[in-house]
Amino acid sequence: MYRRPLQAAVRTAFNVTTARAYGKVLDQEVGLSRALAARVSSPCLTPCRTVHMSTQLSSVKETPQHTEEEVGAFTKLIEAMGFTGPLKYNKWKIKIAALRMYTCCVERINYDDFFEKCSLPDTLNSWFLVAQLHVWMCLVRMRQEGRAGKYMCRYIVHSMWEDVEQRSKILGIDAIHRKEAMKAMTETFYAAIFGYDEGILSDDCVLAAALWRNLFNRDCEDPRQLELMVEYVRKQMQYIDALDGEDLLLTGEVKWRPLVEENAQSILKVARPTYNDTGL
Repeated sequence: MYRRPLQAAVRTAFNVTTARAYGKVLDQEVGLSRALAARVSSPCLTPCRTVHMSTQLSSVKETPQHTEEEVGAFTKLIEAMGFTGPLKYNKWKIKIAALRMYTCCVERINYDDFFEKCSLPDTLNSWFLVAQLHVWMCLVRMRQEGRAGKYMCRYIVHSMWEDVEQRSKILGIDAIHRKEAMKAMTETFYAAIFGYDEGILSDDCVLAAALWRNLFNRDCEDPRQLELMVEYVRKQMQYIDALDGEDLLLTGEVKWRPLVEENAQSILKVARPTYNDTGL
C-alpha cells in the first residue's frame, strides 16, 4: 500500500539528479568546443598549425644508409652453421677482387715515404704495420657493402696472412720464429683494427692515439708526424668512401692518394674550370 508512493518519489529524485548532471556535462562540452574554436581561429597559432601540417622535406643532405640485405630462413640457417649462403655476385669473382684489393694495398703504396716521413725502420714489421693500416681502410669500406662485402673482407685478410707468411719465408725466418712472429702479428692486427675503428669514429685526438700505439709502436716524439698520418687517414677514407661499391666488389681496384700532397684539397670540392685569354 505504501510501496508505490515511495517508489514514485525515488524515481522522481533520480530523474531530477540525472537531468542536472547531464545538463552540466553538456555545458562543459559546449564550453570546451567554444574554447577550441577560439584557439584554432586565433591568428597567432594558425601559422604553427600550418607548419606542423606541411609535407615539405628538409633540404639537408644526409649520408645514405646501407640497408640490411633481406635473406631467407634457409640462408640464415646455413650461415649460422658457419657456411656462406648465396651472394649478390659470384663468389669466385669476389675472391679474385679481394686478392686484387690486397695487392693494391701492397704494390700501390710507396713504403719508402712512410719509412722516411714517419721515421720507421726498414723491417718486415714496419712494412706490416703500414700494410695493415691500408688493409683496415679497405675493410671499413667493404663492410658497408652488405653480406658480399663482409665475405670479401674475409679473403682480404686471408690474402694478407698468406703474403706475410711467404715474405717471412723469403727472408729466411725459421719455422719456430715464424710461428711466434705470426702469432704476435695476429694479436697486433686485431688490436689495431679495434683502435682504428674507435679513432675513425671519434675526433683526431683518438685517431692520433691509435696511430701512435699501432703504427708508431709508441715511439714517436714529433707531433708533426702524427698530424701527417691523421690527415692521411682522413683523406684516404674520404676518397675510398666515394668509390662505387659494385665496382669494388667486382674489380677490387683501389688507387691511393699520396702521403704528402702539395695542393691537397677535398675530393668533394668541385674543381673549377680554367679558361685561357680568349675565354675558352
